[in-house]
Amino acid sequence: MAEQEITLMKGNEAIAHAAIRCGVDGYFGYPITPQSEIIETLALLKPWETTGMAVVQAESEVASINMLYGGGGAGKRVMTSSSSPGVALMQEGIAYMAGAEVPGVIVNVQRGGPGLGTIQPSQSDYFQATRGGGNGDYNVIVLAPASVQEMADFVDLAFELSFRYRNPAMILSDGIIGQMMEKVVLPPFKPRRTEEEIKRECPWATFGRTADRNPNVITSLELKPETMEARNLHLQEKYNEIKEREVRYETLQTDDADYLIVSFGSAARIAEKALEMARSTGVRVGLFRPITLWPFPSKQIADMAKGKKGVLVVEINAGQMVQDVRLAVNGAVPVEYFGRLGGIVPEPDEIVQVLKEKF
Repeated sequence: MAEQEITLMKGNEAIAHAAIRCGVDGYFGYPITPQSEIIETLALLKPWETTGMAVVQAESEVASINMLYGGGGAGKRVMTSSSSPGVALMQEGIAYMAGAEVPGVIVNVQRGGPGLGTIQPSQSDYFQATRGGGNGDYNVIVLAPASVQEMADFVDLAFELSFRYRNPAMILSDGIIGQMMEKVVLPPFKPRRTEEEIKRECPWATFGRTADRNPNVITSLELKPETMEARNLHLQEKYNEIKEREVRYETLQTDDADYLIVSFGSAARIAEKALEMARSTGVRVGLFRPITLWPFPSKQIADMAKGKKGVLVVEINAGQMVQDVRLAVNGAVPVEYFGRLGGIVPEPDEIVQVLKEKF
C-alpha cells in the first residue's frame, strides 16, 4: 500500500486543498476573518490551471450564495465559505436552494457576535445552522468538524450528502479549527465529472434543452397553495429520511461513566481534556460528540444518558445545543450548561470545576 502524504496545515487551508482534490467544479466566496485563508489558498493553488475548477471572489456574500444556487442548479459541485456575519447575509439564498432542492456546500468558520462582534472563535451560529436560518420549513445538513483532518474529510462527505438528498449542506467550523495547524492526510485526487456524467447523475439539472426533452425548471415558487403544500410535505418526508439514515456521532469512555459531557467541534476537544482531568481525580466522565448537528443524534443521546447522574453540555456560546440535549433527555436526568462568550474559549479545568459544582 502506498504511503499516505501527511501535511501540516491550517483547517482553512485543508478545506481548500480538499475541494480541489474532491473534484469541485467551482468556489464562490468573499474574504472575512477568520476564514479568508480558504479563498487565499485557492487563489495561490490556481486550480483553474490544473483541474479546471473555477474560483471567483464575488462582490459580496449575497452574490456568492446566488452563484452557488446557479452552479448547483446546473448539477455542478459548487461551494462557498464565509464567517458568521457573512453567512447571515446568505440565508435568503440558502432558503431558496433548500426550497428548490439545489445541492451545494457552505462552510461557516464561526466568529463571535451578535453583529460584527469579534474575529475570535465562537459556536454561536448553532441555532442559525440547525434551524434553517432563513424563511420557511426547511433544514440544512450540518457537519461539525473537531480537527483539521475532519475539515478535509468533510468536504467530500458534505457533497455526497448534499447531492444524495438534493439539499444544501454546511460544514460548521469555528475560528479555532480554521486557524490552528495540525497534521492532515489529504484525500486522493478524483476527477471532476464530465457533462455526460452530470446529465446521468442529475437528470433534474438545468443543463439546457436536448433532443428528447424540454429544459428543466428549478424554482422554490409555487402560487397554488395545494401545490406548495405538496412540495413542503415532500421536503418533510426527505428530512425524515435524512434523520433516519445520516446521524453521525462519536463517544469516548461512556461505558462506565457516571456523568456525560455533550459537546461539538472545538469545544469537544477541550471537553476531552477535561474528561481526562476529571477521571484522574476519580470522577468518571464520558464524552458524547455530535458530528451531525442536523440531523441531531437525539435518540442516541437519550440512550446514552440513561442511568447517568447528570449531563453537562459545553459550548462556546450562551447555550444553544443544550436545548436539543434537554429535548432529547426529556427530563430523565439533570442537564446543565457551561460556556464562554465573546471569543473566550473555555479551559478544561473550568469544565471540571463546573461539573463538580453542578452535580
